[in-house]
Amino acid sequence: MTTRPVALITGASRGIGRGIAIALAGEGYNVVINYNQNREAAEQVAKEVEAAGGTAAIVQADVARGSDRHKLVDQTCRAFGGINLLVNNAGVAPDVRADILEASEESFDRLMNVNLKGPYFLTQIVAKAMIDQIKRGGVMAPKIVTVSSISAYTASVNRGDYCIAKAGLAMMTKLYAARLAEFGIGVYEIRPGVIATDMTGPVKAKYDKLILQQDLTPIHRWGQPEDVAKAVVAIAKDLLPFSTGEVINVDGGFHLRRL
Repeated sequence: MTTRPVALITGASRGIGRGIAIALAGEGYNVVINYNQNREAAEQVAKEVEAAGGTAAIVQADVARGSDRHKLVDQTCRAFGGINLLVNNAGVAPDVRADILEASEESFDRLMNVNLKGPYFLTQIVAKAMIDQIKRGGVMAPKIVTVSSISAYTASVNRGDYCIAKAGLAMMTKLYAARLAEFGIGVYEIRPGVIATDMTGPVKAKYDKLILQQDLTPIHRWGQPEDVAKAVVAIAKDLLPFSTGEVINVDGGFHLRRL
């Protein structure tokens, strides 16, 4: 394994994943940039990772496919010798925001496969690799971070499949935190709020009004990918050594109940 720590980031070619990749490179990490379709975007992120001081490896893989999950981990280990940090970030939005009374099984299956089944079983593969690394003395205190959403607890009836998948990730974090604590593997959930990415682009006008005019969040601005990246960096730097299964809200205070 290289002397520099290694981060595997799914969905790292854009948005939040891109921000995390660049931030970790600035902290001395070598970064595996996973993408599914947009090779050009992944190559651009690789250049930004290199400019920030890291070494990048690009791996195409669809986390919804079992064979691709194994390929992703195998190629990461071949490139850098092991994994210090897994960031489950890849996710998709529904193709159509449909009322739950009209929503299709096809959309539900797609969301579950990419947003929940994918990270659930990728984490399983990576956890086993980390345990093996620990037993061989190759890594100390590796970490697993899952990027979920305020949709884990916020009901949006026009994208129920997305909400259910994110709620599943919240429980996934608890399960792996409980199972992996004996090995010294910390497991965390980061719960972003409304973040300015291409995924939220189509609803920008709606959230501009909610955030800036209607007090949706105590902090009156959009979240940025860099806000989420800073939370990942805190975990990566081992600033939360006595915490596991923890939820870190990066949402401008959306989660607060206010009168």
